[in-house]
Amino acid sequence: MALLDDDRLFPADAAGRKIARALYDSVKPLPIVSPHGHTEPRWFAENQPFPDPAQLIVVPDHYIFRMLVSQGIGLAELGVPSADGAPVETDGRKIWRRFAEHYHLFRGTPTRLWLDDTFQNLFGLDVRLSADTAYHYYDHIAEMLTLEEFRPRALYERFGVEVIATTESALDDLAHHRAIRDSGWPGRVITTYRPDAVTDPDVAGFAENLKALGDITGCDTGSFAGYLEAHRRRRAFFREHGATATDHGHPTARTANLSGDAAAALYDRIKDGSGTAEERELFRAQMLTEMAKFSVEDGMVMQLHVGSWRSHSDRIFKSFGRDRGFDIPQPTNYVAGLKPLLDVCGLEKDFTLIVFTLDETVQSRELAPLAGVYPCLKLGPPWWFFDAPEGMMRFRQAVTETAGFYNTAGFNDDTRAFCSIPARHDVARRVDSAYLAGLVTTGRLDEDEAFEVAHDLTYRLAKQAYRL
Repeated sequence: MALLDDDRLFPADAAGRKIARALYDSVKPLPIVSPHGHTEPRWFAENQPFPDPAQLIVVPDHYIFRMLVSQGIGLAELGVPSADGAPVETDGRKIWRRFAEHYHLFRGTPTRLWLDDTFQNLFGLDVRLSADTAYHYYDHIAEMLTLEEFRPRALYERFGVEVIATTESALDDLAHHRAIRDSGWPGRVITTYRPDAVTDPDVAGFAENLKALGDITGCDTGSFAGYLEAHRRRRAFFREHGATATDHGHPTARTANLSGDAAAALYDRIKDGSGTAEERELFRAQMLTEMAKFSVEDGMVMQLHVGSWRSHSDRIFKSFGRDRGFDIPQPTNYVAGLKPLLDVCGLEKDFTLIVFTLDETVQSRELAPLAGVYPCLKLGPPWWFFDAPEGMMRFRQAVTETAGFYNTAGFNDDTRAFCSIPARHDVARRVDSAYLAGLVTTGRLDEDEAFEVAHDLTYRLAKQAYRL
């Protein structure tokens, strides 16, 4: 029994389905460009077998465990590492059994699509995962993971990845990236500069992080000028390891354009991790503009991910730390928030700012009009809670009329779950093919143009936006 329908996500009407299938067939074999994600560079540096099916598929994927937690299954039961040292389940078979017993919870979700794609197309499974088939799945996948062709580098090549970008803290020594580079393996795994630990005063250990930033750069981070120079040097270090982009995860889209003296005075008030809530938010806002100015200087593409209330559960944060499924979308204002930054850099010829949102209500009202006029702005694809077929389709419907296709940045998978990468890109290619087929059948796009756009959305726009 096939787990997947060959015509999944295509239009129901015969004419639209025929065109969508042809469009999809034309882009299906294109290489995967994965310009933003959270896979571990260690995997590619060491190229060791993945430990077991649970550690490969369940434990690192918050899409999976947040759904299970919502039904009363604890993170500890799923083997998610604790932050407070409390014991968690380490038996991969038990973790997998819990996952399999509750697989029905994923019906109708994009996670189910990605998982079934992985199970069928990567591991050759042809029966649905359930409590009855749990150990059949586990043992089969575990056996596959012992083979050379299922090691990280081999999977990279099997997936048809042309380039993949990981995301590292500004304080990371990038040792794994150096190991990849020095190994002689031709796979292209590059890093991305993520400075949140040293730009967000609300991050735990902020003052210590600033000291560490000074130590590794030889800069005096006790002064604002020294602090900015430290960023400049770290950005250069990341570029030496392949980085073409920076990434910024902020609670809001607020930016600021303070004078040099005012920014330095603000830094003095928050550099030890203190300051009022307003001062800390103002500093984050100012640093987005400073990072944009750096990007004008050095050509690094700037990515902005905002609108998430991070670690909404204090209890989970204390016990398990960040990125444990409790980050929740909230409303975001981009028109007012981005204006100070755009006043400084918005018309700069060589500056690119890719904006992602978790607030769908702003797509047609704010983001598409902004990207439709400011040459620096590109719209990132649906992200996180909206990287689903419906979210992708709503994105195209909301932004194309104002921003067109060419003010968007293609697709990126933004995942920690390595094996879901080809599945996620396949979903995007199918949805874009379905959307373009609708434009053709309703007389809004010629068929030959649709084939060109399908190629651009799948491949060219991401390479162009991220300067790859």
